[in-house]
Amino acid sequence: MPPTDQDPAFPPLVLSFAASDPSGGAGIQADLLTLASMGCHPLSVITAITVQDTLGVEALQPIDAEWVSDQARCLLEDMPVDAFKIGALGSVENITAIAEILADYPDVPVVLDPVLASGRGDELATDEMLHAMRELLLPQTTIVTPNSIEARRLSSADDDDEPSLAVCGERLIAAGAEFVLITGTHEPTPQVINTLHGKNGVVRNDSWERLPGSYHGSGCTLAAAIAAMLANGLELPEAVREAQDYTWHALQKAYRPGMGQWLPDRLFWAREGDAEPRMESGETPQSSGMHRH
Repeated sequence: MPPTDQDPAFPPLVLSFAASDPSGGAGIQADLLTLASMGCHPLSVITAITVQDTLGVEALQPIDAEWVSDQARCLLEDMPVDAFKIGALGSVENITAIAEILADYPDVPVVLDPVLASGRGDELATDEMLHAMRELLLPQTTIVTPNSIEARRLSSADDDDEPSLAVCGERLIAAGAEFVLITGTHEPTPQVINTLHGKNGVVRNDSWERLPGSYHGSGCTLAAAIAAMLANGLELPEAVREAQDYTWHALQKAYRPGMGQWLPDRLFWAREGDAEPRMESGETPQSSGMHRH
């Protein structure tokens, strides 16, 4: 039966385009766990299937672009979507198909996680796919969430070797993204510094205690958490802050079921004890667990 005015309200709906990760650490599985954990109902469009574990990606098979488009159109004709989240896409054809879908829903916020390689370094995006992302997806993106390696690759020009992260942010904004969150996990800093760029410059810098270990799916978790917070009605800077807080706690409670990377515990809040970020000596804890600058 169709819904009626008497039906109870339903949670925000977030549609994720991503590859399947059989390990459950990253990809569409990470998105579904994160979105559900943050109070949303997740919808999923599979863009590729992979052979992978916690060590790395062994093989990737893109889904036919017509199937990607049909999966999304079928859902969108049935249910109202509050946010889109985009992860690994598998092919140029899939990027083109998704860009056409986004163009039909210009009022729905888009969170783009530019998954270019696995944690081990397995390539997941060709130069042609990078070009398609820049030309077709960035102009329709509310926020793109690259790590520093992805930011440099996505914004690289022929005339420079390694642009600064500030320059990367400026270039990605110029390419059409409304906001750019560059994460500093791969930078040689005592703390992890994440910087949110907007059209008028830096919106916020957030510093987090650098946790030991290597994590599978941390970027997926952060981007999906931002999408969840936007779907729940938060303004973007606040959505970014809350998503970082959630992701830090998920990493702080990570577990290692396999022989490779640690997996974020996206349901940390449902288990015993509360995780609180560990502060540097002499610093005053804040309720959000974040050092603000």
